[in-house]
Amino acid sequence: MCGVVGIVGCDAVNQSIYDALTVLQHRGQDAAGIVTIDKQNYFRLRKANGLVKDVFQDHHMQRLQGNLGIGHVRYPTAGSSSPSEAQPFYVNSPYGIALAHNGNLTNTEYLRNEIFKHARRHVNTRSDSEVLLNIFASELDKFPTYPLTAENIFAAVHNVHKMIHGAYACVAMIIGHGLVAFRDPFGIRPLVIGKRVVNDPITGEAKTEYMVASESVALDILDFELIRDIAPGEAVYITQSGEFYSSQCADNPKNYPCIFEYVYFARPDSFMNGVSVYQARILMGQKLGKKIAREWHDIDIDVVIPIPETSCDAALEIARILNKPYRQGFVKNRYIGRTFIMPGQSARKRSVRRKLNANRIEFAGKNVLLVDDSIVRGTTSQEILEMVRSVGAKKVYLASAAPEVRHPNVYGIDMPVASELIAYHHTVDEIAQQIGADKLIFQDLQDLIDSVREQNPVLQHFDCSVFDGHYVTDDVDDSYLLSLERKRNESQKTLLGKESENLELYNEGQ
Repeated sequence: MCGVVGIVGCDAVNQSIYDALTVLQHRGQDAAGIVTIDKQNYFRLRKANGLVKDVFQDHHMQRLQGNLGIGHVRYPTAGSSSPSEAQPFYVNSPYGIALAHNGNLTNTEYLRNEIFKHARRHVNTRSDSEVLLNIFASELDKFPTYPLTAENIFAAVHNVHKMIHGAYACVAMIIGHGLVAFRDPFGIRPLVIGKRVVNDPITGEAKTEYMVASESVALDILDFELIRDIAPGEAVYITQSGEFYSSQCADNPKNYPCIFEYVYFARPDSFMNGVSVYQARILMGQKLGKKIAREWHDIDIDVVIPIPETSCDAALEIARILNKPYRQGFVKNRYIGRTFIMPGQSARKRSVRRKLNANRIEFAGKNVLLVDDSIVRGTTSQEILEMVRSVGAKKVYLASAAPEVRHPNVYGIDMPVASELIAYHHTVDEIAQQIGADKLIFQDLQDLIDSVREQNPVLQHFDCSVFDGHYVTDDVDDSYLLSLERKRNESQKTLLGKESENLELYNEGQ
């Protein structure tokens, strides 16, 4: 999972993109990057491994000049943390194009071979984002006229949709033209657009600035008004002078947003597809609380405690429905990254004790109901339950606000191998035994769907593939999943220090 942002402004956008990336940091902590276009039509690029605050120093920010820019925060979905795969990516032909991408393509190897054979384009990393950029560039290269028209750009995006499969939300810049943003025809990965009216710093007249981002919270902190979600299959094109164009570029778009965004990834103060993430999590808690009251009516629970912090809203509703005390039993070290998105099982496991500490007074001698947003690999849950027992809890029950994660994800979430998922081929009782819970309960999938749909009944479908094994792009089979597992295992054996690095023009401060 990654976060993207793009801004077309009247003044320098470097600080605004930086600020937006800091509030999207939860979507990726492995690498960050910003590229701008300066007054001389040069790309100014800075990207590296690390958090936003560490990647961009004062001298980097001063060099990221221009009123047009895009940014990216990344975590690796295939186990690679090579600096060469940090985004945005750049190609010099045609015109000069930079692109940042959130999602995952499912036909990357086929596309890599096709663009080499037919367009003579070499991709220098294993990143599907670089493949996507070269596909887009190759399509733009088919138009002989300069400058490109909006119709040319939308035609190129239309052809991109026809060629690539999977999930993608993209922001791109074309030298001499402006910013382009587009979303896959199933709308799996989120992308929103906003605007604000400012006075031009030179003429003083009112002008409209535009911004696209993975989540609406990035717009909020910069005082951009949320216009809407970019529709599945839609592309928007905003010229450097602020002219706005949009077009549906997919032949048969359908809306299947990723439901795991609402469970875990998105910030609670974001709106996606007309749905408040915060309200969706409250409803998840209400529905799960009713299930617990119905199925565990004979269980003696003394206190309800969330595993911070995505589950806090749901846990509060569960406590209210069960008429039990709600307590904050864990103290979180906020300077440790989210364990689920750390690149490697050993790193996730080592991080748990550094990230959380149990407040002994809330656990000693009590029957405790812990609430988590989801259980994926089970490593974190097992470590937390061991910690809770070590401070004196009598009984430890666990409730998950999401159903059992039984299937790999192929659309940009780092759970591509079924054997890593604790619910894969295990019953609820077997999972409880493995993680050390006295009792375990999961949200029903239909209740999860209803929790999100309640605010926007127009939403008829979701990508629920990690729960039900149905892949909406219809191009994922057992052989593809086995291939993913093999590549992941090979990737994890690679020493990062021996991975080739990609040197790029104007990567400031390298």
